[in-house]
Amino acid sequence: MNAITIVIGAICILIIAYRLYGTFMAVKVLKLNNDTLTPAHEFNDGKDYVPTNKWVTFGHHFAAIAAAGPLVGPILAAQFGYLPGLLWLLIGAVIGGAVHDAVVLFASMRRKGKSLSEVAKEEMGPVAGFCTGLAMLFIIVITMAGLSMVVLNALQNNPWGTFAVGITIPIAMGVGLLYKKTGNLKLSSTIGFLLIMAGVFSGPWIQHSVIGEWLTFDAKTLAIILPAYAFFAAALPVWLLLAPRDYLSSFMKIGVFVALIIGVFIINPPIHMPALSQFIHGGGPTMTGPVWPFISITIACGAISGFHAFIGSGTTPKMLDKWTDIKPVAFGAMLVESLVGVMALVAATALQPADYFAINSTPEVFKTLGMHVVNLPHLSSEIGMDLAGRTGGAVTLAVGMTYIFTKIHWFSNLAPFFYQFVILFEAVFILTAIDSGTRVARYLLQDFLGELYKPLKKTDWQPGTIFTSALACFMWGYLLYSGDIGSVWALFGVSNQLMASIGLIVGATVILKIADKKRYVLTCLIPLAYLYVTVNYAGYWMIKNVYLNHAAPGYNVLNGILSIIMLILGLVIMVAALKNWYNLIKAPAIPDLETSARKA
Repeated sequence: MNAITIVIGAICILIIAYRLYGTFMAVKVLKLNNDTLTPAHEFNDGKDYVPTNKWVTFGHHFAAIAAAGPLVGPILAAQFGYLPGLLWLLIGAVIGGAVHDAVVLFASMRRKGKSLSEVAKEEMGPVAGFCTGLAMLFIIVITMAGLSMVVLNALQNNPWGTFAVGITIPIAMGVGLLYKKTGNLKLSSTIGFLLIMAGVFSGPWIQHSVIGEWLTFDAKTLAIILPAYAFFAAALPVWLLLAPRDYLSSFMKIGVFVALIIGVFIINPPIHMPALSQFIHGGGPTMTGPVWPFISITIACGAISGFHAFIGSGTTPKMLDKWTDIKPVAFGAMLVESLVGVMALVAATALQPADYFAINSTPEVFKTLGMHVVNLPHLSSEIGMDLAGRTGGAVTLAVGMTYIFTKIHWFSNLAPFFYQFVILFEAVFILTAIDSGTRVARYLLQDFLGELYKPLKKTDWQPGTIFTSALACFMWGYLLYSGDIGSVWALFGVSNQLMASIGLIVGATVILKIADKKRYVLTCLIPLAYLYVTVNYAGYWMIKNVYLNHAAPGYNVLNGILSIIMLILGLVIMVAALKNWYNLIKAPAIPDLETSARKA
């Protein structure tokens, strides 16, 4: 199997799915039309509710949903072989992820752009709404820990990478200040990009200097630095750090993956990983569980992700200019993210299997596999860094992309720069998600704790902002400090897919209310049935075999308790939904959109 076959096949499938299934969802199921005003027009305040061009909104939405998940998940899942990950990325994205994102965005817009917990409360009752809000809080905390683990493993004992990533913080703040003062986006972006490139190319001098010694951190130190950074990112004004970092990282992500696609077409590297590996029944070094259910837990973003519900019921529903924009913005962005996941899978499986496992397992575990590395010593020498044992996915992606790019004659001597640039690209994009996610966790904490102490609900009350930001960072920082990539990423996967199940539950409820034919609810129920069974079995497996198993390396009582709480919340929401669905199936469909929008 060659990479170009996979890439062309994936692109064709995703285009056909968008044209046919996307149109069916938009026209027949959701009955999208522009006869009523969107929330962006109805509540246009020039701040949060702003009618925006669909392609600008697409860019925002894609940047917000496509963080580390479509990069890391497929790489970790490559231990099962290339076929399970490829099938799940394509089938999961078309049948599950794109439908989930479209119906959640639609449901939020029907309810004036409210969050999913508020939508669940109005669609299914207060119990379901409360449980959804609590689940969202748990999930966002676990998500931050899982994403941060990727950055931690990429930057430990890597002063070049740490400097390149760290310098983006003052660069992003400088871009934010310059744009605020001049209003010149092109100038600000150009200066920001050139400074980032300067940071990457100054790495060889930095890593062998005194500054390099200062920036050489072990994993535990980085596990303290990252939450401390996130505290300031969550508390600072959004225009100062979060917004410019979001913009710069989006620019980098699109450019890097376009370059990777071009590189694959030029080089057409062979896929060295077998279709199915010896670890499909379990016991692998990156994930100890079997291919099912863990292929669907390890690969969340890129196939279907509950984290998207935070965006689809957050900023995006307040920006859409027309109802029909839901198709390109939600359905379309999910399919593009699936392609990103496919490219990450290609980069990982293009490596020799022994090289892949040497990077993604500890030296002690790798010795037990009976494998011998092939190209890794040469790649380590070219990059100037020992690559073995750097688990977490980020290093594998960087090595795989470097391996492909340096096959092009013109770039053959630039391996260390390609490697560090990809590390920078991944880390900056993940930090963008950490910025936004920690801020969302802060809002959720203010909502919940504000019921006990009213001033905390005021987002402009500085003591409350500081307290809830610190609490949010402590919660996910503790998981980061005490976990490992296998246990934290599995916990993230279970919680994330449970959130996706909740999004599909809400979507199914809405479709039953508005669809002309009740059977259209199957568009949500089919992926929901698979996902709900999968996530509950995976949660049970992890609780029994890992979190509460004294003999397991990932033994962690806290992770076990969190998993049990989340599964119970999901069960309560499902029971409430089943009662609601029973009543809706007997009731006639509601013909028009349930919005309070005035006629255009």
